[in-house]
Amino acid sequence: MIHRQLIKNEKFANIQRAQAGLTKLFKDAQKTDSFYRVMKNDTPMGVLIPNDMWEDFLEDMEALSSPTYIASIRKARKEKRRYTIEEVKKKLGL
Repeated sequence: MIHRQLIKNEKFANIQRAQAGLTKLFKDAQKTDSFYRVMKNDTPMGVLIPNDMWEDFLEDMEALSSPTYIASIRKARKEKRRYTIEEVKKKLGL
């Protein structure tokens, strides 16, 4: 799920554009909640990720590596009970 969300926010820049305007690319990525894959001759060189996106990513990875979190996911997947979106919104007060 996380990877699908990331992929839809992916933009591309060639290496010359990245070298010429690194700050501009970071500002655009921050503003548009996206990231840039930097290419050189159609070969990926690396990724420019705004800091807040990087921190969110690290937080998600930390949660996904937690044995307690993984166990709670396994338990929830085994349960028969399902919730509608309306029930979830009500429980979360949305």
